[in-house]
Amino acid sequence: MKSISFKTYFDTDGRPPLLDVRSPAEYAKGHVPGALSFPLFSDEERAVVGTLYKQVSKNAAVMKGLEMAGAKMANFVKEAKELVPGNEVALHCWRGGKRSSSLATLLEFMGYDVQVLEGGYKAYRNLALGHFLNKKLKLLVLGGKTGSAKTEVLHEMEKMGEQVIDLEGLANHKGSAFGALGEKPQPTVEQFENNLFEVFRKLDFEKRVWIENESKAIGCIYVPDGLWAQMCSGILIELEVPFEKRIGHLVQQYAHFPKGEIIAALEKIRKRLGGQNVKAAQEAFEAGDMATAASFALKYYDKSYQYGTDKKAFSEKHVFETSQDSFVETAKNLIHFADKHNF
Repeated sequence: MKSISFKTYFDTDGRPPLLDVRSPAEYAKGHVPGALSFPLFSDEERAVVGTLYKQVSKNAAVMKGLEMAGAKMANFVKEAKELVPGNEVALHCWRGGKRSSSLATLLEFMGYDVQVLEGGYKAYRNLALGHFLNKKLKLLVLGGKTGSAKTEVLHEMEKMGEQVIDLEGLANHKGSAFGALGEKPQPTVEQFENNLFEVFRKLDFEKRVWIENESKAIGCIYVPDGLWAQMCSGILIELEVPFEKRIGHLVQQYAHFPKGEIIAALEKIRKRLGGQNVKAAQEAFEAGDMATAASFALKYYDKSYQYGTDKKAFSEKHVFETSQDSFVETAKNLIHFADKHNF
């Protein structure tokens, strides 16, 4: 059995599968991306052991834990064989190492080459959050009003080798009242931070990084403070796209969703858009005139976007006009623009 740090684990090529031995609820709240759930205790068992530890004694908790885990040893070995294709494996628990070391001993006895991650999940979180606070990015913030297809352009730039942080993709949300349509359920804030750290780990901090001009809240997710501060002070490149092109993009993006979901999304912005405008938008949508419905929604979102953007203290601001006929061409031209300005 070998004890290693998370940094050493991440820096190792061909690292072994990582098993998270915390309870299912702990794993669901937040886990290392790619780690597999391999709980020593169920949620109920963990609650019993924790209660004994607090109300009786440490020894009573340990004995109860041994009683629970001992009856499942054969199942642990069987499950490990199903999860791990080879004979190398890494384990971690929350912090103290008791849960991971107990399973590590069992798996080592069964012939596995075992690594235990020092400090457990708590050490991982400290490492992750430290990157947000301490790593300075050469950040280019891609702006543009709703319907400017910023996300699509960023994806094309990423294909061309640019470094991109896709916050909406990580959050499973497009950042508006309509943002959850067609998306998977959002991760917890903690898991979002973990997924974001996975992107950070792979960045070359000497090169520029593109990110979309977002609000701090993306659905129920919040951008970490360290990254948010950099987003508000980075270099803004604002896509200026003709209004009719933005309308066309929104129609293409949302028209196929069920009417009930679109109308429910419009209701979310009733107070800010105004009852009359919401009613007109709903009537247009019911009549099959998605373009008119989208134009009413943009009355609110354009004002909201401009207000949020004006509050940020960008170090530089540049306007980039585009007809947005081709996301690929826009991406190429943006890269050329950034190269020309030595960003």
